[in-house]
Amino acid sequence: MKNIGITVYGCEQDEADAFRALSPRFGVMPTIINAPVSEANAIYANQCISVGHKSEVSASIILALKRAGVKYISTRSIGCNHIDTTAAKRLGIAVGNVAYSPDSVADYTMMLMLMSVRNAKSIMRSVEKHDFRLDSVRGKVLSDMTVGVVGTGRIGKAVIERLRGFGCHVLAYDRSQKMEANYVPFDTLLRNSDIVTLHVPLNADTRHIIGHEQIRRMKQGAFIINTGRGALVDTDALVKALENGKLGGAALDVLEGEEGLFYFDFTQKPIDNQFFLKLQGMPNVIITPHTAYYTEQALRDIVEKTIQNCLYFERSLAHG
Repeated sequence: MKNIGITVYGCEQDEADAFRALSPRFGVMPTIINAPVSEANAIYANQCISVGHKSEVSASIILALKRAGVKYISTRSIGCNHIDTTAAKRLGIAVGNVAYSPDSVADYTMMLMLMSVRNAKSIMRSVEKHDFRLDSVRGKVLSDMTVGVVGTGRIGKAVIERLRGFGCHVLAYDRSQKMEANYVPFDTLLRNSDIVTLHVPLNADTRHIIGHEQIRRMKQGAFIINTGRGALVDTDALVKALENGKLGGAALDVLEGEEGLFYFDFTQKPIDNQFFLKLQGMPNVIITPHTAYYTEQALRDIVEKTIQNCLYFERSLAHG
């Protein structure tokens, strides 16, 4: 069978190396383009393309891809919210995602939980100033806490498995019960959890799944962990609840409005995202730049599954 072509957009050096190393095994010839997909560079597209999650794929870009003959877009992420899937469907372009190993995000989620309940940010800041006095707020032990896991797909399931190892009382919420867990209504989870961790995809139903009303129903001093998508949380509601002491803290690997901020160097220029600046200044808030997935294991999974997605699509076309 002849080699098929895949155009890989927004490809960083480690991704490019992985594509070049793995592609021959599958009979694939990748065209690597460092820049994100755009109307201008759509002309270089093969029938199947791969895009990253760091830039928006708008309706106008999808139209340009359609004109270039693109029939399939595989995003190198679990979520597809950066792609105008409505426009893609209208124009007859299929969109696929990759389900890479959940371990990277699950491990990172546990790290953020532990850092939050042990006041790691304020302790590390004090040590950087050579102030070695103990923080006035004592840390908490996970085994004494109830953790509510919202979303029990592959990542949520992996988080629950880890939490069981810590001896936590775990509550779960999902519209479909995908594993053996203590499933409860969403309101029950909010009212009884010391920590709420989010692992649902972002869509119209889940946007601001944690807002003013949901936070009002949460336990006094509870923590929010978000390694899913930024807009799962109403950031205005979050800031107010942290300022008035309703919440004990938050750890956010994703942030509403992170586009144009995360993955860029702002060491020499000002940041105009006011929510970020407020949250960053709080001693009980940890922010990291959408990096939970960023491991060598995930890279291998993402690249391999992207290639497999494109091959499967090509074969489905060949067989009618």
